[in-house]
Amino acid sequence: MSANATIELALDRVDWTALAENQEELPRIYTPGEVLMPESGFMRGHGTFVEDDNIKASVAGVIEKVNKLISVRPLKSRYVGEIGDVVVARVLEVGQKRWRVDTNSRLNSVLLLSSVNLPGGELRRRSAEDEQMMRRYLDEGDLISAEVQNVFEEGTLSLYTRSLKYGKLSQGILVKVFPALVKRRKMHFHNLPCGASVILGNNGYIWISPTKSEEQDGGEGGFAQNLSEVVPRNDREIISRLRNCILALAKCKLMLYDTSIQYAYEESLKYEPQDLLQQHIIYSIGEQTQARLRDVDLNE
Repeated sequence: MSANATIELALDRVDWTALAENQEELPRIYTPGEVLMPESGFMRGHGTFVEDDNIKASVAGVIEKVNKLISVRPLKSRYVGEIGDVVVARVLEVGQKRWRVDTNSRLNSVLLLSSVNLPGGELRRRSAEDEQMMRRYLDEGDLISAEVQNVFEEGTLSLYTRSLKYGKLSQGILVKVFPALVKRRKMHFHNLPCGASVILGNNGYIWISPTKSEEQDGGEGGFAQNLSEVVPRNDREIISRLRNCILALAKCKLMLYDTSIQYAYEESLKYEPQDLLQQHIIYSIGEQTQARLRDVDLNE
């Protein structure tokens, strides 16, 4: 038995009259199937297709024009890595002289055995024994912090952890947000005044953990773990509060960096950690944080 189905384009379901009032503030958002411009004289870029001699959008996003090249930048997309990005990743597979890891990108990334520190920070050539002990260094499911060393033609990222600040992550919480919300800055490792450390991965993975002492930091070449230690209740509450603050900022579409997270944490002290998941509290924290950030920008 067959039946006919009528599917409307997103273009026909969008209330453009409501957006017209804020046209000066909001960029023009194109929906899939909407005509961008005639094909003649223009080249089709990412996020577009040609139909009836017109270039149309294949994704919802903002138009970008470079000379005669027309493309649409999607509002939500996978992480597109750049050399030098700091990422938080999860090991998926142990292969021959390499680990395959998930970096929230379109393709899985690779971490070569030659691109990691040996335990203790020892510097030497990798031997066959090191290859046999790869699973002792990093196993499936382990979380790591790393830096993007290279981007291959097909889009695969090559990572490295040759600095002692990178390596295996131990106790903490992983928070996932859209990569576009993580602000690109020189530093992505922060020890916040509230008593927790945050790694803001450019790939949208954020790691929150108790602040390490100088003796614990980097002593084992990036492979130290404290899974047997008990994290005090006070530290766990701080980490939980930070996690809910980051999700509140992401819900309000505010950029995530050390200052915005610290401001949101200070505003959240009026409430209990579990109350931060309520809708009206989320928007209240977002508005107050945005107001404080605006005041800082005006003073500067």
